[in-house]
Amino acid sequence: MQEVLHTRKCFYIGGRYQTPEDQPTTDNAEIMTEQMYVKELKPATTTQNHPIVFWHGMCQTGASWLTTPDGRPGWASYFLDQGYTVYVVDSPERGRSAHAPGSSKLITISDSYVQNYWTATSSNGNLWPQAPLHTQWPGTGKRGDPTFDAFMASQIQSRNDYLAAELLAQHLGADLFHKIGPAILCTHSQGGSHGWLIADAVPHLIKAIIALEPVGPPFVNRVASVVKRPDPNERRRPYGITMAPITYQPPITTSDELKTTHRYPPDGTICEVILQADPPRQLPNLRKVPVLIMTSESGYHAHYDHATVTYLRQAGVDVTWLELPKLGIKGNGHFMFMEQNSVEIAEHVRRWLVHGIRGL
Repeated sequence: MQEVLHTRKCFYIGGRYQTPEDQPTTDNAEIMTEQMYVKELKPATTTQNHPIVFWHGMCQTGASWLTTPDGRPGWASYFLDQGYTVYVVDSPERGRSAHAPGSSKLITISDSYVQNYWTATSSNGNLWPQAPLHTQWPGTGKRGDPTFDAFMASQIQSRNDYLAAELLAQHLGADLFHKIGPAILCTHSQGGSHGWLIADAVPHLIKAIIALEPVGPPFVNRVASVVKRPDPNERRRPYGITMAPITYQPPITTSDELKTTHRYPPDGTICEVILQADPPRQLPNLRKVPVLIMTSESGYHAHYDHATVTYLRQAGVDVTWLELPKLGIKGNGHFMFMEQNSVEIAEHVRRWLVHGIRGL
């Protein structure tokens, strides 16, 4: 990628004053909390009609999109080079979007978790069937390797109250789109549920959603368990694709009104699909937004993204599903947009934006 002449600025969305619960201020007065940091990168010549908003996942910040851990330009630079204005957020209470003391408990991520699930899955003891196929992470993916250590240095604490995090992300995300106008939203992992909720709030401002391995599958968690049949009462995401309420048609007043049925695969390489029982309710706001879901060959989503795609399609959402191995792109994991072939993957996203959506 060439260096693109561009301007940059930053600003904050939202914010409110509150008295911290467990940490004094310099004068025992109020602080600002629930604000969101946004970086704008604008090419000298903008050739695309709509900007792209990049929204990161758990324990990450917007730095995920700027530079790869081994020092290559990230996706923000790639799409800037293609003529897009780019907005990169630190989602609420992450990084430069300050966490308010006492507002909630935090969760951190260990080096062993990162190695096993993200960077060195080929040596993690087959936690899921596709894990040994991982080859694209730069370096060994293990502690002591300079690229791994650089990636670990970028990990930060995340809010452990996922419901509260979703609600805050929806609120501030909607405010961002009101400020910048119609735009494309690109999410990763935990940011996927934030994207569904933002689009539910402001579907008229979301031109498209690019969801890289969005958090899932519907209702339950299946990070590394394929064979185990779920507890029928388990509702990790009670509204199917989110913990927070999302609009269904016909309307519902509680998530208990979403009746489900289970479809089990013939083998153990992919997990079960949990669908709505007939007749399925629709997701009327998400139906207005074209969606691209992208799945790697070896990440843990390889055994359950099909469930998310099927659930969304049942609810009337226009979903294009790009499975990287079916495109001849092999060896990628959950952080495909940082891996050695990240530009090749970004090119497929660009093609979908240019050729797959009317009106962009």
